Amino acid sequence: MTRPAISFEFFPPQNLEASFRLWDTVQVLAPLGPRFVSVTYGAGGTTRDLTRDAVATLHKSSGLPVAAHLTCVNATREETLGIARDFAAAGVSDIVALRGDPPKGADRFEQHPGGFADSCELIAALKETGDFTIRVGAYPDKHPEAADNAADVAWLKRKFEAGASEALTQFFFDVDSFHRFRDDCAAAGIDTTKIVPGILPIENWKGAVRFAKRCGTPVPNWVVDAFETAERDNREDLLATAICTELCSNLLDAGVDKLHFYTMNRPELTRDVCHALGVTPAVRLENVA
Repeated sequence: MTRPAISFEFFPPQNLEASFRLWDTVQVLAPLGPRFVSVTYGAGGTTRDLTRDAVATLHKSSGLPVAAHLTCVNATREETLGIARDFAAAGVSDIVALRGDPPKGADRFEQHPGGFADSCELIAALKETGDFTIRVGAYPDKHPEAADNAADVAWLKRKFEAGASEALTQFFFDVDSFHRFRDDCAAAGIDTTKIVPGILPIENWKGAVRFAKRCGTPVPNWVVDAFETAERDNREDLLATAICTELCSNLLDAGVDKLHFYTMNRPELTRDVCHALGVTPAVRLENVA
């Protein structure tokens, strides 16, 4: 099994305790040598300033390559591109460009007056604004708003044509979902080496189920049954590690060479899975300035 290239997603802290937890997470995972770490942008643009601050701090203090999430929600075009320029001024030129989730209380995305209509518009504008490396989202299981899987593939192709260099998929629990999606993308003329599977280590089973429901990600019955049994036996951590490691191993055996982990700012399970895959400490975290 080939050692995969890895990356990690964090979310910006909203209070002092969460800041300490984020930094603890970075300290645990940075020695594994990620090719980049990303920082999310809250639903409805609610963490815009927090994301900007976290991105700048991580870039300055961790020594890690940082990718900043950027969405189209609740901002004009100029406001959104202004944030991108702020990232660039802080030394961060990697962007994860997303349409973004609707604001709290809204059922569907609505274009902000003077804002971007979708991620393709955002990608094209970023390419014109600066020398950004642009990553985007992709959906092995159908996006909740997509007509069907074919529509997801077609939309991903448009994002690459607009200037995206790589796609990070939504997490999934059934490896066959990713294989089908990758095959469909190849048939559509997409370079599948640019599609990176997103992995969600199940640190909290009930929370993962709620998260999956919001994202439209099916949870296989066998996973539900296994966690019900593990919960009774107080072995959820062992099961979560085994399930995530097996999923990743299957992907690597099928030719995948990169994995993107959704850490939820909880590093232990992600670290254990990476170790099981042969990803062991490669770099030492720099001291905080």
